[in-house]
Amino acid sequence: MSTVVDLSMPTVPRVRRTPQEIADAAPVTGERKVLLAAPRGYCAGVDRAVIAVEKALEHYGAPVYVRKEIVHNKHVVQTLEERGAVFVEETDEVPEGSLLVFSAHGVSPAVVQSAHDRNLHTIDATCPLVTKVHREAVRFAKSDYEILLIGHVGHEEVEGTFGEAPEHIQIVNSPEDVDHIQVQDPDNLVWLSQTTLSVDETMETVNRLRARFPNMIDPPSDDICYATSNRQAAIKEIAPQADLVIVVGSANSSNSVRLKEVALEYGARRAERVDFAHQVDESWFEGVATVGVTSGASVPEVLVRQVLDLLAEYGYSSVNEVVTAQEDILFSLPKELRAKLAQDGDTSRRLGGRGAKPTR
Repeated sequence: MSTVVDLSMPTVPRVRRTPQEIADAAPVTGERKVLLAAPRGYCAGVDRAVIAVEKALEHYGAPVYVRKEIVHNKHVVQTLEERGAVFVEETDEVPEGSLLVFSAHGVSPAVVQSAHDRNLHTIDATCPLVTKVHREAVRFAKSDYEILLIGHVGHEEVEGTFGEAPEHIQIVNSPEDVDHIQVQDPDNLVWLSQTTLSVDETMETVNRLRARFPNMIDPPSDDICYATSNRQAAIKEIAPQADLVIVVGSANSSNSVRLKEVALEYGARRAERVDFAHQVDESWFEGVATVGVTSGASVPEVLVRQVLDLLAEYGYSSVNEVVTAQEDILFSLPKELRAKLAQDGDTSRRLGGRGAKPTR
C-alpha cells in the first residue's frame, strides 16, 4: 500500500519592509500620528460572558462546554480553549450531564429545551441587552403583533430572537429587503433589531419600513446596544481626519465589520480590519500621516496595544485618544454562576463591564 506524503511547504513568516523603505516609497506630509477611538473594545456583555467561562473553569474544572463562540473574537476563543473550554456547535455534541455555557449572543427556547433533554447543567451568559430583545419579542407575540426583526440572517443573535416567536417574526436582512416584505396586518406591526448593527443602516431600514407601513410601532427602547452606538460614534469622529483606519476585530463580529464600513462611509481614505497586529500590511502606511485605530466590542485591549506597538515602529508614536463617550455599565454574572461562587466562598469579581475597575 502506498503512503501519502505531505509535501506542502511550511509557512514562512512574511518579511516586512522597513520603515525607511515605506517612507521612500511614498513620503508623508505632516506629523505621523494615531487617533485612538474611545470607547473601544470590550463591552459589559462581552466582559461578563468571558468572565463567566473563566469562573466556570475555575470552579467546575475542565472541560467546560460552550455553545458557539462565547464572543466573536479569535483570540478570546483560543485563549479559553487553552484553559479547557470546548466550543461546540450544538447541544448534541455535549456529553450528557456535562456543563454547558450559552454564548453572549443568546439562544432560542428550542436550544434551552435540547440542553434540558440531555440533562446538561447550563450557565446562561446571554448579554442582558440581547435578553431584553428576546423579552420584547415574546411580549409582542403574546399581543399578536407581527414582528419585523432587522438583522443578519444566520447570525446567532438573530436565530435566538427568531426562535422566541417564529410564527410572528420576519427577518429583514437589509434596507433592500423592505420592498419584498409582506405582512398580514400593517396596523398591527412592530420592529425590533439585532443589537450589533450599523445605527445608520438600521435607521435607513426603519425609515423604508415606515414609508410602507406608517402605523408600524417602535420598540419601547433602542435595541442597538450602547456599546455598538458608542463605538460607531467614535469612529465617525475620527474617520474624516484619517488617511487609514485600522479596526481590530474578527470577521464574524458584526459590530467590528460595521466599524470598518462606518469609517469608509464617514470619510476615511482607507479602512482595514485585522484580528492581530501581524495581519497589518505595512504597505498601508505609504503616504499616510494619520491612522485611526479602534476595536470591536468583543476585542481585548491587548490586541489594540499590539497594533499601536507596530504603528510606533513605523513612526506613529504620537497617540491622541478621541473620547466621545464614557461607559460605566456593569452587569452581574449569570445567576447560576453566582450561586456556585457563593457556595464556594469566592468573593472575587462578580461584575462584568467598565467602570471603576470593578472587583466585586
